[in-house]
Amino acid sequence: MAKRAVYPGMFDPIHNGHVDVIQRSLQIFDELIVAVVANPSKAPLFTVKERLEMIDDATSDLSNFRIVAFDGLLIDLVARERADCIVRGIRAVSDFEYEFQMALMNRKLRSTVETVFLMPHEKYTYISSRLIKEVASFGTSVAGMVPPIVEKRLAEKYPSR
Repeated sequence: MAKRAVYPGMFDPIHNGHVDVIQRSLQIFDELIVAVVANPSKAPLFTVKERLEMIDDATSDLSNFRIVAFDGLLIDLVARERADCIVRGIRAVSDFEYEFQMALMNRKLRSTVETVFLMPHEKYTYISSRLIKEVASFGTSVAGMVPPIVEKRLAEKYPSR
């Protein structure tokens, strides 16, 4: 039986740490579903459509995965997609407490679904979407931290000062 996993996130925007986790997940699972959270209450910089497009562009050389948008409970999406596992990226110990709590809640809601924590390559552990947006908002280059499409879209959102 094929193993299917869901990798959820805001991906606002996707960065090279996310891409690394996607690549690592594809080495473990037969199929991966990259699930973009459509939560407007978090005031994302990019629309869901823009985030889906950037992920599609940044991962165009990869296969065995799909990109979807969702709102509501992650565990409901996991059930609809008949996935076995949730993939979460962990950069530092500070990420672990929240992610561990979420994993336990998801296990309580659906005991057959496991959560796997993956670390991105060390060269990406300092990167977060929040920091990328902050740096880009000051007109500073984020080259090497994000896929080229994201660098282009950030430049459009934050014209140079």
